[in-house]
Amino acid sequence: MRPHHTVSAICAALTLSFAAPLVCLAQAAPRVFLYDPAIIARLKNADAGDAHKQQVFLAAKTAADRAMHEGPFSVVQKGITPPSGDKHDYMSQAPYFWADPSKANGLPYIRRDGQRNPELKKISDHDQFGKMGDNARVLALEYYLTGRQEYADRAELLLRTWFLDPATKMNPNLEFGQGIPGINTGRGIGIIESRSLLGACEAVGLLAGSNTWTVSDEQGIKMWMAAYLSWMRNSQKGKDEDAAKNNHGTWYDLQVTELALFLGDRKLAVDTLERVKTRRITQIDPNGRQPLETARTNGWGYSNGNLDGLTQLATLGERVGVDLWNYKTPDGRSIRGAIDFLLPYAVTGKKWEYQQIGGFKASDLEHTLERAAVAYHDPKYAAAAKQIRDGKDLATAMLASD
Repeated sequence: MRPHHTVSAICAALTLSFAAPLVCLAQAAPRVFLYDPAIIARLKNADAGDAHKQQVFLAAKTAADRAMHEGPFSVVQKGITPPSGDKHDYMSQAPYFWADPSKANGLPYIRRDGQRNPELKKISDHDQFGKMGDNARVLALEYYLTGRQEYADRAELLLRTWFLDPATKMNPNLEFGQGIPGINTGRGIGIIESRSLLGACEAVGLLAGSNTWTVSDEQGIKMWMAAYLSWMRNSQKGKDEDAAKNNHGTWYDLQVTELALFLGDRKLAVDTLERVKTRRITQIDPNGRQPLETARTNGWGYSNGNLDGLTQLATLGERVGVDLWNYKTPDGRSIRGAIDFLLPYAVTGKKWEYQQIGGFKASDLEHTLERAAVAYHDPKYAAAAKQIRDGKDLATAMLASD
């Protein structure tokens, strides 16, 4: 199982535990934003026999034990040097661009939407960044839940290696993300690859009780995140991504909001979330279709990817009183409409009417449905998520969720 699959399993378990009885919290809730801090604290202090606690603890331990043997990860481990001459700069290649067979040197590369060029693997930064974020989060969660210091130690090693150690740290920019050979050395589009910072921010909050996570560590991470957020908001590449109208704009807003909350800038977080109403939700048609995503060769995957970002933004909105879950434009555009548009394709066998050259997977909608079940208190979403997990028909899944 890949790490992000286990992360999803943990999130599913946390969602299911929403209805667990409230108990007196022996430890303050952690400072996290995408995880529900109250639920995590509640589970930590629940009785050992609580079924939800057992589910979360098993998923977290499985992921954390695997992560104990991976990494540490660093941008300096890549075999290619960025145009800057500094391996501390993050670098990646545009996934859907290939050598032009009509040119002797293949340059400039040409676009084949939805077809990933295996050359990407020659530059390790993208995969390393993702593993760092996922692993740091699950290790820190396991530490928070169990108090076992070895998991904190490993999470701290991953974070220090990526962000703080002068020999291995990443420079706080993405100037060389998703470059196209023969055309450019980087694009604003590459900023979607820094979404791994979401996991890193959550990890820091979960490590707060560790005796080996120092004030200097905390300050160093905050300085790095502040520098990166400044680069996102002020660089030309950041401004390009900010202006993106499709999933890239959604994930840009998600990163800005998470970083703002992490750094204590409530105003920036609220302002960004309020703009989601007019900049992101308006991209959803009144019937729930996401036309900028269904236009892609992998329309199902991109529709779910954008909705994943929107529902995470709605989760962050809960932390500061901005209700994106129930927001609806005057002509009826909404996050819930987008969920309901995709739902029949995942659970009733309705044929996807747009391109999906990468293969159709109902599971792409599962995590969104788990969030929706909590946000809307509607059993159909929990039943649909269970159906996808179990491969059962919808009627059986609904009965099982009662």
